[in-house]
Amino acid sequence: MKPFRRICALLVLSLLLAAPAFATPALWVARKDQATVYLFGTVHLLPSDTNWSSQALDRALEASGTLLIELVDDNPANMQALVLKYGLDPAHPLSAKLSPRDRNRLERAANEAELPGGAATLQPMRPWLAAVTLAMTPLVRAGMDPAQGVDRTLRARMEKAGKAVQGLETAEQQLRMLADMPESMQLSFLRQSLDEVAEGPARLRELIDAWRRGDTDTIARIEDEDLRKDTPELYDRMLVQRNQAWAKAIAERMHQPGTTFVAVGAGHLAGPDSLQKQLEKLGVEVKRE
Repeated sequence: MKPFRRICALLVLSLLLAAPAFATPALWVARKDQATVYLFGTVHLLPSDTNWSSQALDRALEASGTLLIELVDDNPANMQALVLKYGLDPAHPLSAKLSPRDRNRLERAANEAELPGGAATLQPMRPWLAAVTLAMTPLVRAGMDPAQGVDRTLRARMEKAGKAVQGLETAEQQLRMLADMPESMQLSFLRQSLDEVAEGPARLRELIDAWRRGDTDTIARIEDEDLRKDTPELYDRMLVQRNQAWAKAIAERMHQPGTTFVAVGAGHLAGPDSLQKQLEKLGVEVKRE
């Protein structure tokens, strides 16, 4: 998957389905002495009729005393403040950074995404935020609700049970990962998003179907291969560096007794640089449940 869809994986990885969908996503476990860590891939928006529970997942959640997810400070007020801080550049309109051809493509993409206000809405945005906005708008209009996301559902379940919920990153870290990209990289990312808006939801449908089946090979092919080949510096920033940091944090937890359930975007648990691979480099053996 190209950078456009890898970024979107932080925020959206689903589409509206016509009928209830039953899923058995993949689950992994690592054990060392008295410590256990479960690894589960998530999607951040889902239709309300998607059933992804399973006996193995329920047992893992019941056994876990702590849930570790990507973010815990992603409340709307905080996210809005961070987007205003890192995502806007009204003194330099977006179209001024684009060639005439790309300005025309931006207009078409905004129309195809049915973005309220059209391309004018994107003008005060930095390129990274414009790309993410173009990705999210059609899915939100289709009825996707962040409250239905897997990570949100897991969080609510654990908090209701009185268990700890912690974040691997902060919302500011995640947004700065995008905002701190050189502008040339942001523009490349935006151009690729313009290419992909016209493709429609077919690749996202393939991705969500692979998640339901626990098909990590397909997830890796869709999410990571193009990114790794076409823009390796972005692949390293988005996936490798984060997986390495998360692996260190998880490995440290395994020095203490207890059970932790780790839920991160499904793309982080697939491919040659997956979180599992990074844990194995640190001497932590991971097995599929």
